[in-house]
Amino acid sequence: MEGDFSRVMVDLENGPVSPTVTLVREKSTRRWRLCGALLAMALCVSAALFFTWHSKDQDHFEKADEIQHTLRQLSGNRKAAIHLEGEYNTYGDYKSSVEWTDDEGQGFSQGGLKLNNNEIVIPQMGLYFIYSQVSFHVSCKADPKHPNQDMVHLSNTVTRWSPSYGTEDNKEYQTLLNSVRTVCKKSSNSETASEGKWYNAVYMGAVFSLEKGDRLRTVTENRLLPHLESGAGKNFFGVFAL
Repeated sequence: MEGDFSRVMVDLENGPVSPTVTLVREKSTRRWRLCGALLAMALCVSAALFFTWHSKDQDHFEKADEIQHTLRQLSGNRKAAIHLEGEYNTYGDYKSSVEWTDDEGQGFSQGGLKLNNNEIVIPQMGLYFIYSQVSFHVSCKADPKHPNQDMVHLSNTVTRWSPSYGTEDNKEYQTLLNSVRTVCKKSSNSETASEGKWYNAVYMGAVFSLEKGDRLRTVTENRLLPHLESGAGKNFFGVFAL
């Protein structure tokens, strides 16, 4: 009873509470709660957007770094290739073969393949495409030394020496490529050999499995070397890795 009496006295001192005032207080309370909820939601959305942007930005930088790394690898790991141009030089160091060079005309070397002692040196084991061409300008007049010869055989050969074959002191080369062309054949209505000059190119190429340290060279018959043509694109020898 005493508690109830105290509450009545407080209400009387403060005056009667209007229903309108109560409603306004409730609306104000709900408004503040709604504002608080909206503020909390806005903070959550902002945080989510920030982390999403940061993650995408990080992914972008990682992808950019990956692309740059790939480009560096591609630029640094050039495919092994070599292309040589050649001629017959009676005053050079290789009087019994075509003399090859990688610094004239379209000649070049990269990726470890190199020219050494007129031979191509293989830098590492793998599959390689080997190709070669020599061009000849031969006379088809009857040869006084061989009056009954009615044709001339032109040939081109690529040979290989490998460390697995033996030692440096006993180099035995094995034939990888060989091609032969026949020219100067008598015509059907003539008993003598064709007159004038014959131009002919002997080309060949194929894929081989080679080992590190293998050496490749070309072989041309000595009798044919003086008939070798000179000029850009006439004689070449090359290798490239697959």
